[in-house]
Amino acid sequence: MANTIKVQLVKGLIGTRESHRATVRGLGLRGINSVRELEDTPAVRGMINKVSYLVKVVS
Repeated sequence: MANTIKVQLVKGLIGTRESHRATVRGLGLRGINSVRELEDTPAVRGMINKVSYLVKVVS
């Protein structure tokens, strides 16, 4: 896989909007500090942008 992006959940989901929780699950993240390596597509970038206050991109 050439173009990938690693995403880490850095904040809990309690008190967040339901749609944001669904987006985090869609990214494949479960508990705090869970990391996923995802394909770097515009759709994934948009999901990360939507929940940018909950996740961080790690190198």
